[in-house]
Amino acid sequence: MEKTLYLECYSGISGDMAVAALLDLGADEDVLIDVLDSLPVHGFKIKISRVKKSGIDACNFNVILDEEHDGHDHDMEYLYGHEHPHESGNGQQKQANGEASLESAKSVHSDIRDHDHAHDHGHDHGHHHHSHRGMKEIREIIEKANMTENARAIALRIFQVIAEAESKAHNLPVEEVHFHEVGAVDSIVDIVAVAVCLDNLQIRKVIVPKLYEGRGTVRCQHGILPVPVPAVANIVQAGGIRLEITNVEGELVTPTGAAIVAAVRTTDRLPKDFFIEKIGLGAGKREYERPGILRAMLIRGSLQEQDEIYKLESNIDDCSGEALGYAMERLMEAGARDVHYIPVFMKKNRPAWLLTVICAEEDIEKMEQIIFKETTTIGIRRVRMERTVLKRERTTVDTSFGQADVKVCEAGGQRRFYPEYESIRHISLETGKSYQEVYQLIVEACQVDDMLGMI
Repeated sequence: MEKTLYLECYSGISGDMAVAALLDLGADEDVLIDVLDSLPVHGFKIKISRVKKSGIDACNFNVILDEEHDGHDHDMEYLYGHEHPHESGNGQQKQANGEASLESAKSVHSDIRDHDHAHDHGHDHGHHHHSHRGMKEIREIIEKANMTENARAIALRIFQVIAEAESKAHNLPVEEVHFHEVGAVDSIVDIVAVAVCLDNLQIRKVIVPKLYEGRGTVRCQHGILPVPVPAVANIVQAGGIRLEITNVEGELVTPTGAAIVAAVRTTDRLPKDFFIEKIGLGAGKREYERPGILRAMLIRGSLQEQDEIYKLESNIDDCSGEALGYAMERLMEAGARDVHYIPVFMKKNRPAWLLTVICAEEDIEKMEQIIFKETTTIGIRRVRMERTVLKRERTTVDTSFGQADVKVCEAGGQRRFYPEYESIRHISLETGKSYQEVYQLIVEACQVDDMLGMI
């Protein structure tokens, strides 16, 4: 069944923090190491250990690079030395405030070499960096890794988010974007590791209410940039992610961290109340005024969940049925929860239609654009509505005629099974059986699996 992950980003988020939090939740280290060992890149090893941040025990995921590949991502002097009050890191991880590092770590070294070569970058300020990679090279690396298709899809989605943000920042087509820090070995490892851990934990729903970012400036390979850096600003804008600027002087949200949220977040709304099933704490490497910890929680809501939904309405009296049907298709494809028409009579007794669209708040603008474009309406009413919904999950069951997708709901202590239309249609066409016969067949298969504890 689907698991719900809640990411609490009060101290920001980065790739290594996310990996560490997911490992602390129980993601299989051996599975992760096997995948990382299959990556066709070289010059790194990983260390998984425990550290204390302000006295709090947390998991630490560290990608250790050789001198050729070290991008100084955790070097506070390099990042902020131009005008930052924090102590110099001199390229080494600081253990400030008595934060002891436990060295009982598992590490792995990948000796499969890639075909890139090192070279100097015009903005490296004396630091040596390896060649940059574009989406083509990133796809080749991920395609060659020994990972599940779901994990591969997650990793590619994260990189696609970054590519689109960099494309906007540099005014280049996505395929011409060359990653700098995010194309480095450690960022590739972080992103692949996040994808593998999410897949291993069978996470299907991710809740991130907002991101908390610092202020000031930070040094990167493009030079000294304002916080949030352009890639992060573009990602949160495109993803509709809430951002709160804190008083911390420094970069709390990295492009990798923002891209992870944008790629995997399914909602920004927490249930009104919920149970915490497990907690994972991931430690960051940079030292700021607040402890760098990402808290990840596996949560379980009550059987009934309350949330908010929006209803968009418009009266239409001069639009053809075909045009309305096409508008409905476009709205559903764009993510509307439901669309329907009701026949009405307007002033002067004109026959008309009442168009109603149910959607999430973040989809309102998209829905309204489609309504204005595809219908003749000149105005749309908007109403925010509270609703109570049954907890539901999606699963796949095996029947005598193949697999079928099913929605599972809980009500009054009983589980209800609702076969998905496309599965019923496919089996009906394949077997010649009626819709009702196939529907009942799938429900009976669900009931058997439920008794056996398979659902």
